[in-house]
Amino acid sequence: MKMCTYSAEKRFWFVFAVRVVVQNIYNSVPFNILLQADPNALSSAVGLGEAANFAAYAFAPATLVTPLGALSVLISAILSSYFLNEKLNIHGKLGCVLSILGSTVMVIHAPEEEEVTSLDEMERKLQDPVFVTFAVLLTVVALVLIIVVAPKRGQTNILIYILICSLIGAFSVSSVKGLGIAIKQLLQRKPVYRHPLVYILVGILVLSVSTQISYLNKALDVFNTSLVTPIYYVCFTATVLTCSIILFKEWSSMEPGDIIGTLSGFCSIIIGIFLLHAFKNTNITWSHTTDRNLVVIIC
Repeated sequence: MKMCTYSAEKRFWFVFAVRVVVQNIYNSVPFNILLQADPNALSSAVGLGEAANFAAYAFAPATLVTPLGALSVLISAILSSYFLNEKLNIHGKLGCVLSILGSTVMVIHAPEEEEVTSLDEMERKLQDPVFVTFAVLLTVVALVLIIVVAPKRGQTNILIYILICSLIGAFSVSSVKGLGIAIKQLLQRKPVYRHPLVYILVGILVLSVSTQISYLNKALDVFNTSLVTPIYYVCFTATVLTCSIILFKEWSSMEPGDIIGTLSGFCSIIIGIFLLHAFKNTNITWSHTTDRNLVVIIC
């Protein structure tokens, strides 16, 4: 199997431009407010963002694309501070810096996935016994949470709804990856509409996304957004990374240093998102630290 030869620089500029800048046009709060007066413009922005999401997963490893989704939270916070005059305290600014640094580290150490060029290759990967076992395990756990656990403890335990969204999210990302391959083949004028895998992937994508949205809304209705967002990001990203490692063998050719770098970058993003959300209502600025004669020593 031939390996992708994307350089770190190419991966950075492509994924950053496509996944973060374009898609986050509709994820950021200020643009949603500005576009409320024009539904057509808002629909176009959403469509453009989803197209960019497909493109990112089609051309770059999911291990790289998914964690960079955290930058949507960062961009939203920065633009909200600029356009809506919302104050970004010290914790928020430090969280933004940590998220950017963590994303940069992940890009530098990102794996090179096995290049899947056709739906037939994708089908063979989906039939791998290890992935089938993983998929069955995820499905069983998700069904137990939905049928047994959620009705009893969903209103009191924040992890229940979030775990359901995260587990199902692994299937949605895999489906998007497969459909991205189908779109590339379609542009090459190949009869992908004859391949049954396309319709299976579409069905899985619709079912998984609708389930994710439903339970994420339930979590947001019951629990504080500042808690749901970072926990969901960590759980969802961890599940997708595990799925990508098993399905696309993205880490099989990585050096130990790259593995450590990727995990370190991911942890930095997690800490940054936590700082940005957990302390967003804390009224602490640089002026407060100066007034109280606090000294920050950087070792």
